[in-house]
Amino acid sequence: MAYTQADLATLRAAIGSGILKVRYADGREITYQSGADMLKAEQRVMDALASAPGSGRARRRAPGWRNGC
Repeated sequence: MAYTQADLATLRAAIGSGILKVRYADGREITYQSGADMLKAEQRVMDALASAPGSGRARRRAPGWRNGC
């Protein structure tokens, strides 16, 4: 399942308010058993977003020149 940043925000809002039922933007509705289950789901979503292609930061390297000394 592909997660989005909106899914993560929705889940975090539910965790913060203590609500165990979450309705995502695509219509999915999940009722979690406990807050611990919600925290596990949050970690799963964060891991999926971090491993998604293009999710990493673009890194630039400045060329290092030496003057030959």
